Amino acid sequence: MQRRWIIVGSIMMLLAVAIGAFGAHIVKTRIDADALAVYETSVKYHMIHAVGLLIIALAAGQWGASTRLKWAARLLFTGIILFSGSLYVLSLTGIRVLGAITPLGGVCFIAGWLLLALAARGLKKED
Repeated sequence: MQRRWIIVGSIMMLLAVAIGAFGAHIVKTRIDADALAVYETSVKYHMIHAVGLLIIALAAGQWGASTRLKWAARLLFTGIILFSGSLYVLSLTGIRVLGAITPLGGVCFIAGWLLLALAARGLKKED
């Protein structure tokens, strides 16, 4: 589990940096200020949750793989796709119906962080 999610988290970070740079150098001259703000929000959440994937992977290495950690990683990854992905497309195309998908990604983020907390809470206390 640890290796898989370090790879996925690293690739998600790579994409967040690349997409952010694309936005800063190319996109910002082609979309209005409101769309650019949406794009920047998407990059920010993408990056934060990619770091979250790395944290979960490191936790799995430290604590051992668990169902909660596996689902936490899956949910953060799904959240990146749904939340950030829908906002990227929305900001670049103006297709507003995609805004309906964004909250589903937010729910995935919340559930993923909750599962990480529950995984930590379920550990035996060290004396």
